[in-house]
Amino acid sequence: MLRIVLTIVLLVTGLVIIVEGCKSPKEEDKPVKTKSAADDFGKIDALPVEYKSPKDNLSTPEKIELGRLLFYDPILSGGKDVACATCHHPEFGYAESLEISIGVNGKGLGEKRVFNKHNDIPFTKRNSPSLLNVVFNGIDNDGNYFPDKAPMFWDLRAKGLEDQATFPVRSLEEMRGHSFKEDSIAAEIAKRVDKIPEYKQLFKKSFSECDTVTIGYITKAIATFERSLLANNSRFDKYMRGDKNALSGREIDGMKEFIKAGCARCHNGPMLSDFKVHVLGVQDNEKNVVPDSGYNKTLAFRTPTLRNLRVTRPYMHSGKIQTLDNVLLFYEDLRGKPPPNKSVTQDNLDSLAKMVKVEFKNIDAIVEFLNTLNDDNYDRKIPDRVPSGLPVGGMIK
Repeated sequence: MLRIVLTIVLLVTGLVIIVEGCKSPKEEDKPVKTKSAADDFGKIDALPVEYKSPKDNLSTPEKIELGRLLFYDPILSGGKDVACATCHHPEFGYAESLEISIGVNGKGLGEKRVFNKHNDIPFTKRNSPSLLNVVFNGIDNDGNYFPDKAPMFWDLRAKGLEDQATFPVRSLEEMRGHSFKEDSIAAEIAKRVDKIPEYKQLFKKSFSECDTVTIGYITKAIATFERSLLANNSRFDKYMRGDKNALSGREIDGMKEFIKAGCARCHNGPMLSDFKVHVLGVQDNEKNVVPDSGYNKTLAFRTPTLRNLRVTRPYMHSGKIQTLDNVLLFYEDLRGKPPPNKSVTQDNLDSLAKMVKVEFKNIDAIVEFLNTLNDDNYDRKIPDRVPSGLPVGGMIK
């Protein structure tokens, strides 16, 4: 299959799209010119049509459906009031429409979600990221990725979905609450699930060797479901796979301006993310009792994917930017104004961020291009019931 990539070459305004092919022998003999960071504008590409699973947790239809039930079952939370789906709901592209989430001791869904009247639980620290295409986290420009090592969270503290799934269960504000200690909640959750006959049967069907449900089996099932959440056939993907009618001329212009502005230096590859951390100086969320210091207390956060932005607002790790236009205005301002985060100075800003040159006149076209990265045809199936008998999705109604 011919793989089409984007490479930047300066022509008049400085940009053309070319197809990467085999080099002729004469080209191979030419000396290679080393590119500086300023010369390398980055590449973007289509997502793979199919996905891979870790060798020790291969995907099956039975595991996916078991993982779906667990994803929507609040039995996994300390107070039996929060499910994974509470903050990662299909209505919001498996993200959430709040700036930062309300987990334990809350009620309602999305912007209607509030804490209960008597509350001593903090907000979660960061904006809830989308789980769509999360299977491709870490994918590089050549389409290589390793599901068991995939970078997770805004601060990269987990590798792979199996590892990631244990963190919310142990987190005080996300799912644990005050009723259990961090080192005992996982065993409690496994014990609860193991006592439910329906779950016992489903686990045995999905994992033939499973005689006793453990947190390891639970996270494997959830990870299998999350891997199946694909949105990998956007108009952009179709265009990059060869359908040149998939994008309008205006959208192609927006794509060129996106790359010319330097956005693809970080937002590159099939997921439009380098999955590295960068200091941008984004405004912290005032709901945080303690300011968010990011990755290793460096005020750096992982580059998010730009896919399905239509349904995954608000944006940035703190959720403080509500529209794509304002995200681009934020980058335009980085060149001359102090960063909104008072703990970050111009000297602290990431070197690649300083090189971004978004021009106001091009913002509308770039937004039009970003909207071609949306794929609305993703799995929205919500189970009618969960084996625990608890409210599906937690206290979201």
